[in-house]
Amino acid sequence: MKDRFAWLIKFCKWLGIKLSFLGFLNLRRYIKRLDWYIIKKFIGTYFFSIILIISISIVVDINENLAKFTEYHAPLKAIVFDYYANFIPYFANLFSALFVFIAVIFFTSKLAGNSEVIAILAAGVSFKRLMRPYMISCVLISMLNYYLSAYVIPHGNVVRQNFESLYKNKKKITSADNVMLQIDKGVIVYIQHYDDRLKKGFGFSLDKFENKKLVDHMTAMEIQYDTISDSKYHWRMSNWKERHLRGLREHITNGNQKDTTLYMEPTDLVYSKGQQETFTSPQLKEYISKQKNRGSGNVVQYEVEYHKRIASSFASFILTIIGLSLSSRKRKGGMGMYLGLGLALSFAYIMLQTVSSTFAIQADAPPMLAAWIPNMIFAIIALFCYKRAPR
Repeated sequence: MKDRFAWLIKFCKWLGIKLSFLGFLNLRRYIKRLDWYIIKKFIGTYFFSIILIISISIVVDINENLAKFTEYHAPLKAIVFDYYANFIPYFANLFSALFVFIAVIFFTSKLAGNSEVIAILAAGVSFKRLMRPYMISCVLISMLNYYLSAYVIPHGNVVRQNFESLYKNKKKITSADNVMLQIDKGVIVYIQHYDDRLKKGFGFSLDKFENKKLVDHMTAMEIQYDTISDSKYHWRMSNWKERHLRGLREHITNGNQKDTTLYMEPTDLVYSKGQQETFTSPQLKEYISKQKNRGSGNVVQYEVEYHKRIASSFASFILTIIGLSLSSRKRKGGMGMYLGLGLALSFAYIMLQTVSSTFAIQADAPPMLAAWIPNMIFAIIALFCYKRAPR
């Protein structure tokens, strides 16, 4: 039996020698017992703070909206699964920076109060090395935050906003008048009235230009978006007429119904507040590119949202450095002062995000710069705190 598998043993030994350079991928080489201890403390405190604060938020929200839920006869199933099941990840991700800061301040202050940080530094571990498990934890939290904000939460926002329009009387814009849109180079669409609930437009016209001359003019009484089609941009026109202009000649065709492909979707025709939050990041990127190609200038809020999702995921690293630098020193005041300072800085970061986003939308500031301004300012604060941290 041994002789039969001798070749397999030799092959495994040979393969182990050849792949020895992959030893740098071994986690045990970088993450020691102390690192695991801090990572578990960090992640555990982070999720504990989320559960605690979101629980309080839910109680407050129920108390505030219970009368509306009763007035509009909201079903219990819809309240739980359509509203609060999507309320929790949305607000948890929105205030993730706050939860990270609180977690770092809380358990690091406790370590410092028990003289554990002093013992670690006295054992020859540098402050830079002490930061390693914190940064590893931030990588995990940042990846989770970005995945939620880019792919998961947008779908939940659609359900939550629909619930709010039905049972919280938050009016949602469902129609638009006198919509004019460039859907392709030299192709202009006009819709007199569009109803987003029916996905139907009235008073439709399409003009096609070549070398600044009108070559095609199409009109239709109604135009209906095909929601069950396998492909996008599929529309059906009713009572249509098309005029082909070739010099002094004109050719007219008409009919009752006609299926056509138009490079536009219902989301291009009606804009409602917070609509950018219902798009996943790939959808946002596609929408921004499509609108820019059309020459539309109403994409700033979409660009800010796209860049903010990336910038917010990096906030965990910056706030963790600030929190660790502030709370790693043992002081008589305990953790109360650090928690107060942590809350103040976290809310300042969130407020700065809102202000910079508004500045980009209203004052035509670059969207990427607006999204990254809070990180830039707090990175300077983090560097200052890091320089003053105990060694």
